[in-house]
Amino acid sequence: MTAISLAIGFLVLAVLTAFLPVADRAGLWLPIHLALAGAAATAIAGVMPFFSAALATSRPVDARLRWSSVLAVALGAAGVTLGFVNEAPLFAALAGVLFSLGVAGVGYATLMPLRRGLGPKGGIVAVGYFAALAMVIAGAILATLFLAGWPVIREAWSHLKPAHAWLNLVGFVSLIIATTLLHFFPTVVGARIARVPAAYATTLGLAGGASLVALGFALRSDIIARIGALLVAVGAGALAINAAQTWRTRARWTGDFGWHRFAMGGLMSAIAWFEVGIVLAVSRVFVDGAQPGAVSMDALAGPLIVGWVGLSVLASATHLVPAIGPGDPFEHARQRVLLGRWATPRLVAADLGVAGVTGGLVFAVDSLIGGAMLLAAVSLGLTAALLISAVLTGSRNVRSRGA
Repeated sequence: MTAISLAIGFLVLAVLTAFLPVADRAGLWLPIHLALAGAAATAIAGVMPFFSAALATSRPVDARLRWSSVLAVALGAAGVTLGFVNEAPLFAALAGVLFSLGVAGVGYATLMPLRRGLGPKGGIVAVGYFAALAMVIAGAILATLFLAGWPVIREAWSHLKPAHAWLNLVGFVSLIIATTLLHFFPTVVGARIARVPAAYATTLGLAGGASLVALGFALRSDIIARIGALLVAVGAGALAINAAQTWRTRARWTGDFGWHRFAMGGLMSAIAWFEVGIVLAVSRVFVDGAQPGAVSMDALAGPLIVGWVGLSVLASATHLVPAIGPGDPFEHARQRVLLGRWATPRLVAADLGVAGVTGGLVFAVDSLIGGAMLLAAVSLGLTAALLISAVLTGSRNVRSRGA
């Protein structure tokens, strides 16, 4: 729960910093970095080892390693942010090293249970996790070397910067979320977990495609970048097919309707926004090839950062807090009621906000962006507040009963 709480904190900061003046947030860099390196990476660091252990029917690795890895990722992300904003590149570079070490620890904590477990060895899920961890370390190393002032990296940064973006946004965060949803989404909607062809196409398409797009930018090769973009499009389409197949076999719940509605609807909305974001991302690569202008974070911030990452983190946390969070079964029941409040208005507001931010940024309609950002911020902020309240209430009740 500590990792989820830290991730929610990063997400709240990302939303708040989006309202700062452009110069103070370095364009969209600050909120995007807080959402990806902060919120998404910290949540992944805390939850992914448990997913792999459950998949392999094995015990997680030592808690001290998991704790230290989560803290290294969170502190590294925060340190890079502080160093960059305060124009202290050496401090930011050292924080980048800490972040990379934390990710390496997460990789060990994730992959080791798959090797020694009694159940499946992970299969396509393990492949996706390994590829994603390799790509985020590669992306972090590129950024760290840039911050450290390595001349070769600085001279080529105009092409390495989009490679860095693809490695982190698609190759790491999106691949981890998509691969996890292959077994987490059926759990949330109450369907059977099935390894259908679309599941393999999802992981292999996103992993192979993101690495090829990044390589294409690094080598300034239009053909490699376009082949990678095509594979990413195939992987994204396969995720949509897999989600649709799973949704058709979902359970019909008889209670906790609001809680189920936000967790299920939030993940479905997140997948839908992922598809929109990938269409925008790959279409630019198809048209412009490996040119630096082929990556526009302005166009991707709405669907991929707010819609895909934001809703995925909050909807997943909504399901997980009453499942593995602090408290007994009675407390978990109260948490489900709390997290189900205003489920439909929160979902509608979030989707309308993401749609407005996306349309406003893509078509440069400034009057639309502000209102849409506020609408999305209210929805996501209220959801974060409910989650924090549920965690704190559960923790207090556990301590009071222990006393």
